[in-house]
Amino acid sequence: MSGDRCRLARGAFLTLLCLAGSCCSAIRGADESQAASEANNSPIVTKVEPPNWWTGLTPEVMLLISGRGLDATTVECNLASLLVERTQASAGGKYLFVWLKLGAETKSGTAVCRITSPEGVTSFELPIAARTETIHRFQGVTPDDVIYLIMPDRFANGDPTNDEPAEAPGWHDRAKPRAYHGGDLRGVREHLPYLQDLGVTTLWLTPVVKNGAAEDYHGYGAVDLYAVDPHLGTLRDYQEFVAAAHQQHMKVLFDIVPNHVGLRHPWVANPPLPDWFHGTPQHHLNASAPLSGSLYGETAERFSGHDPFEVLVDPHAPPRFWRALTDGWFFGILPDMNTENPIVAQYLLENAIWWAESSGLDGYRLDTFPYVPRAFWSGWNAGLRRIYPRLTTVGEVFHPDPSVTSFFAGGQKRYDGIDSGVASVFDYPMYFALRDVLLHGAPVGRLADILRHDSLYARPDELVTFLGNHDVPRFAGEDGGSLADLRLALALTLTLRGIPQLYYGDEIGMTGGGDPDNRHDFPGGWTGDPRNAFTDAGRTAEQQALFAYVQALLRLRREHVALSRGHLWHLMSDESAYIFLRQSNQERVVMAFNNATKEREFRVSINDTPAQESHGVKALFGNGRGEIAGKEIRISAPAKSLSILALN
Repeated sequence: MSGDRCRLARGAFLTLLCLAGSCCSAIRGADESQAASEANNSPIVTKVEPPNWWTGLTPEVMLLISGRGLDATTVECNLASLLVERTQASAGGKYLFVWLKLGAETKSGTAVCRITSPEGVTSFELPIAARTETIHRFQGVTPDDVIYLIMPDRFANGDPTNDEPAEAPGWHDRAKPRAYHGGDLRGVREHLPYLQDLGVTTLWLTPVVKNGAAEDYHGYGAVDLYAVDPHLGTLRDYQEFVAAAHQQHMKVLFDIVPNHVGLRHPWVANPPLPDWFHGTPQHHLNASAPLSGSLYGETAERFSGHDPFEVLVDPHAPPRFWRALTDGWFFGILPDMNTENPIVAQYLLENAIWWAESSGLDGYRLDTFPYVPRAFWSGWNAGLRRIYPRLTTVGEVFHPDPSVTSFFAGGQKRYDGIDSGVASVFDYPMYFALRDVLLHGAPVGRLADILRHDSLYARPDELVTFLGNHDVPRFAGEDGGSLADLRLALALTLTLRGIPQLYYGDEIGMTGGGDPDNRHDFPGGWTGDPRNAFTDAGRTAEQQALFAYVQALLRLRREHVALSRGHLWHLMSDESAYIFLRQSNQERVVMAFNNATKEREFRVSINDTPAQESHGVKALFGNGRGEIAGKEIRISAPAKSLSILALN
């Protein structure tokens, strides 16, 4: 906690002693001691990161101590099993790094470590606990799962008392699209039954760490990487949310941002090391500096709308072509962490371990993934997997070209000799193709074209497919979109290979343009909302029909393993249709997608496919009909539809 909060807490404690009958001179003495300490520059500790650790977790932990006068000559701890391997003071004594080796005999308890400097002595505490049982924790995400993305501030207000924390007056206003609206962790936890009823299995929350500006409701402007934002609740609230999700057989992804912190983070004014960041507030590169599309013969129109990562995957591009991407401040504003510095890298790895161990989360969504050098990701992922072998990490690579996104996927080394180690990436190429096909009239064959690039990935079945998220306009809010198009986008997302991800409110057709219009409050999450879409009775007829449609698809996905884990085979594709097969050891299921505005009849050969021994067809979903006739399947597909047919 900050020095001010330490002093406030200490003052409150001493006041209680006075009220209980203790001598009030204790308060005066403490104030005089504090004043004398500040006057003579004796050491003061205001914060310890990480704030606690565990036995049997890692052989070493690096502590970042914040305060004043921390030019230590010695650091000693009261536990014989803790060895201070080395220390490093910096920033004029404002920070002290302490590397502690935890002996195998270390027991639970609180270590008290004494810092001696030329100006005096101070101490800090490090609670050390035994690890919790790992059952139902650190589970990872698989193709059996369906991810549901939530912005906690926009989902449901479970605790109105944290709407306006004392340290953030005036930041809460539902009438302002970029202010805090009051949604919180308790609100998400209270609506787990709704999410379970819908049929999703994994919850991805945008960052829950403490942010520092009135418009940082989204969570991407961190000022404390070891604290929950007070608008969302407390660490205990987060732990209870994860535990409750696990009790409901749901998993949790934590949104983590090693690339940058918020501009109001204390480090920006006083970094722990001179090269803690790439650059300074006054002098830094801009990660959003445009790259000329003409370098690769692209038109400006085609080159816009996504991040310019082509140079990062080009083995012929000199570093000056991509330096701004990896070293630049995000949007030219958010301070870029220097992850090439091994001390920074260790800090960020320990932070991820701390959140995992504190809560039992099941995976990480990795924000701005290509903006961080791949060598860091390789070490970071390896460090996590040594402790949590099943933990899933999913990288955000905002680009429409599979030859670009696949470069960042883990499972194989690239031209730089590095395997990023990431478990999966978001399938942005499929996202762009889905929108082009359904909203802009592109040939349906674009979908098959994206899928043919699956050979570029080590684990294509673990790509995360989606139709929208918090960074793009709502599908239902796009020009030219319709309810029928949204249904098709949802059906394709839930039946193509990969791990599907939905964005909160997709299941009821929430609309909205670009940020922040795509981040409206979920209707019914606040007391007094005119409608409560968390309930059947509170949804409009249109919302209920769409909810039931998604619910039915998710139920089918659970009941038919071919829809989640089955190998995908092309059967046919043209301008307006795509028919594909999902095959598992137990079953074969055909999806008939017709994007035309009229019914179509198909006669599709199944010769030399896993379907060739089929003798009958059973309709599972939609209004399409099918039959086997020799070595072909004959399908009647209604206009603007996706039908699911089981073969036997």
